[in-house]
Amino acid sequence: MSDLPRIHWTEDGIERSAAWRSEAGLPPPRRVIIADDTTSADTAYRLACEGTALLWRGDFQNARQLLHALARRTERKPKKASRPGQKARDKAKGGAASPIEAFNLHRLAQSQRARTLGMLLLPFEASHEVPLRRAPDVRDACEQVYGPASEPYVASMRELLGMIGAYEWRKKGVEIPALEDRIHPWYGVFSPVRGEYVDLVATEPLPAKTLAFDIGTGTGVLAAVLARRGVQRVVATDQDPRALACARENIAQLGYAGEVEIVQADLFPEGRAPLVVCNPPWVPARPSSPVERAVYDPDSAMLRGFLQGLAEHLAPGGEGWLLLSDLAEHLGLRPREELMGWIDAAGLKVLGRSDIRPRHPRATDAADPLHAARSAEVTTLWRLGVR
Repeated sequence: MSDLPRIHWTEDGIERSAAWRSEAGLPPPRRVIIADDTTSADTAYRLACEGTALLWRGDFQNARQLLHALARRTERKPKKASRPGQKARDKAKGGAASPIEAFNLHRLAQSQRARTLGMLLLPFEASHEVPLRRAPDVRDACEQVYGPASEPYVASMRELLGMIGAYEWRKKGVEIPALEDRIHPWYGVFSPVRGEYVDLVATEPLPAKTLAFDIGTGTGVLAAVLARRGVQRVVATDQDPRALACARENIAQLGYAGEVEIVQADLFPEGRAPLVVCNPPWVPARPSSPVERAVYDPDSAMLRGFLQGLAEHLAPGGEGWLLLSDLAEHLGLRPREELMGWIDAAGLKVLGRSDIRPRHPRATDAADPLHAARSAEVTTLWRLGVR
C-alpha cells in the first residue's frame, strides 16, 4: 500500500496521516476535520459543500444517518432569484431546458452530489475493519474490492456503502431469464439489470454456431447466452482486469468454461469470426469515475473503434451485432446521421435491425430529469455486414 496517496489531518493537536483509498480515483481532501455524534447535519453539509472533509469518530450507524441527511439536502432545489426578462425568456423557450441542457444539468448535479457526499470519511484498520461503535463486519466486501491491506487507511463512507451493496449483489446475483440462471456482477463491472439487450441476443437468428467474438464482455453475460444457444466457441474480450476476473468466474459457475475463452484485448481478439457482438457504452460523455465507464464513452471511442475494426474481423458472409440504445440521440449528444456515417465509412452495411423498448422504472418516471429522452428510448440490435 506504500504507493497509495496519503491523507493528512490534525487530531488532539497532533498531525496525523493515513493511506487514502478512492475507487473513483479522487485525490485526498486537502481540508479534514474530526466529526462525531455531536456534529449536526446542517454543519456537516455546510462544511462538505465548502470542500472540508469530515473524518468520523462517532457511532457508525449515526454516520449512516448523517449521510442520508446530507443526501436529502443535496436534493433540495434552491430558490432562483428572478432576473429582469427571465420569465419572458423562459416562456420563449417553452419553459424547459433542451434535452442536451437537461443532460448537462443532470450530470452537473450528479457530480456535485457525489463530491458533497464523498466528504464523509471513515477510518479503516489494516484488516479492513472499521474501528467505530456498531460498525458492521465489512472485511469481505473491502477485500473483494481493495484486495489485501497492510496498513490503516481512510475512505469515504459513500464508497464503502457502494462496496457493501455490490458485495450483496455479487452473492445474490442477477436473474437472467435467457440463461435460466444468475449472473454475479463484481464491484465496478456493469450489472445486466437492464435485460433488453440480453433478450435481443437471446432471440436474434444466429448466422453461424461455430465461433463468435464478444467484445467488451463485462460480466460475461452475452458470451454465456451465445454458448447456451449452441455456439461452439466464444472468445470474449475486455481490458479491465476486474471485468476479466468477473467474467471468468461467471462462465465457470454457469458451466461454459469449455465453450467460452476470456482474453484481455483492446476490442478484438486475433482472427475472424462469423459473428462479432458488441454492447458498447451508450452515452458519449466523460465518466466521472471508473464505475461509469460501462455507461459513458467519451467521443464514442469504443463504438467507433468497434465499427472501424469490424470488417477486418468478420469472416466472409459474417455479421456484426451492435447493441445500442438511441438515448444519446434523444439527448442531442449523437445524431442518427453520425452513426450511419460511421457505419458507411467503415465499409459496412446494415443487414437488418431488431428493436426493443426499455423496461426499467425510469423509462416511465415522469419525475426523472431525463424523462423526455428516456420515455422515447429504444434499444436496437444492428446486424452489420461488409459492403
